[in-house]
Amino acid sequence: MAANNRVGPKRLVVGAHYGLRDWLAQRVTAVVMAVYTLILLFWFFIARDFSYEGWASIFAIQWMKLATFVALLSLFYHAWVGIRDIWMDYVKPVGLRLTLQALTILWLVACAGYAAQILWRV
Repeated sequence: MAANNRVGPKRLVVGAHYGLRDWLAQRVTAVVMAVYTLILLFWFFIARDFSYEGWASIFAIQWMKLATFVALLSLFYHAWVGIRDIWMDYVKPVGLRLTLQALTILWLVACAGYAAQILWRV
């Protein structure tokens, strides 16, 4: 009976380094979002015009559009890793988990597309 439980040096190990990649992705995307937040705070404190035109002029600058889009992509990937982990930990039926993961991916890709559309309209 003890030989079938695979405890000790003979145990089966799967998914090696899988968690490290996700942990690192969460930290890197968090740093990107933190740096972007500091950039936005800088713009906020030097802003003179708090109207729509004032904010639109900030996002009319090409590098600010790119920085915003990179921050949003970081946010979406950060969310994906977190939500995927929730689905994997708490949803046991494989079919339902796969469906939820696919719907999550579709939602996040749609959000990224919509964000790009909004940013490049300004």
